[in-house]
Amino acid sequence: MERKQLLLDAAHFRHATKAFDPDQKISEEDFSFLLEIARLSPSSIGLEPWKFVVIQNEAIRKELSTYSSGAVKQLETASHFVIILARMMRVMIQRMQSIPTSRTCQKKRSNNILSLRIAHFQDVNINILDGDRTLFDWASKQTYIALGNMMSAAAGIGIDSCPIEGFHYEKVTSYLQQKGILKQDDPYDVSVMVAFGYRASEPKYPKVRQSQQEIVEWIE
Repeated sequence: MERKQLLLDAAHFRHATKAFDPDQKISEEDFSFLLEIARLSPSSIGLEPWKFVVIQNEAIRKELSTYSSGAVKQLETASHFVIILARMMRVMIQRMQSIPTSRTCQKKRSNNILSLRIAHFQDVNINILDGDRTLFDWASKQTYIALGNMMSAAAGIGIDSCPIEGFHYEKVTSYLQQKGILKQDDPYDVSVMVAFGYRASEPKYPKVRQSQQEIVEWIE
């Protein structure tokens, strides 16, 4: 029961923090813990199609806010600010089909098995190979699993967070390329942003959610 209550307490604690206390910083140990939670997150077929770019440079943050209307206060005040990239899956799939990695070898997952799984997705499930956009959307979905895990873990240790989609994707990508953070030939694109820190003030309103009766349907 204690573990359940700890998780519930974390869920009630978490809210989308718009402004953080700029003087209160997350310790290196705690943020390393959050990155490890992200690294250990599950992904479809175990492809881990993500990269986590931690933006701590104040000048870059200020310039990013020009293209990120939904992240202005967070970029200014967050202890840590992360841009989560999604790997261009066509490149990822081609690489994994042609070059066995140590991880796949350790798990005895042959390229043939991987190819069969991808073919199953294509022929039976979601037609992921139909276009680059479909592949990116699939990869981006995986990054949201890591995003959710990071925010839940952060709440569990008293750290606030805010997921952010309010930015101009093309302009942010172009800016990251100009700064050399993203290379022109990098197999990544911007998926989502997230800010971490400690709230500057308590939420003005209590957390409001639909009841389980409204959102859950049991089929027996």
